[in-house]
Amino acid sequence: QVQLVESGGGLVQAGGSLRLSCAASGRISSTYAMGWFRQAPGKEREFVAFIRWSSRSTYYADSVKDRFTISGDNAKNTLYLQMSSLKPEDTAVYYCAASKTNYASYYPTNRFDAWGQGTQVTVSS
Repeated sequence: QVQLVESGGGLVQAGGSLRLSCAASGRISSTYAMGWFRQAPGKEREFVAFIRWSSRSTYYADSVKDRFTISGDNAKNTLYLQMSSLKPEDTAVYYCAASKTNYASYYPTNRFDAWGQGTQVTVSS
């Protein structure tokens, strides 16, 4: 099973940018899709974005559309999340995830079977 390690989180002012990285121990091309989720204190883990490798199609939560971009580098076995125009409500622990099953969609957390440990993103107002 692929193992995932996130990095790139930190403290940023509102309106700023961050790029999260998720390094995989195996080939990311061996998975059907990978995604990013986030969890704020006292809230459930929520979908942010996912990418389907076969078509390189990307999908985003409405709350981050046009501000975040998910991408992957197969040569580096790394998934990225470029975040711009950050808002205080984006503050959360961000997790990357991988799925080895072909589903029609990957919005629910249970579509993923490998998770990273998370990286904290804090956006100050």
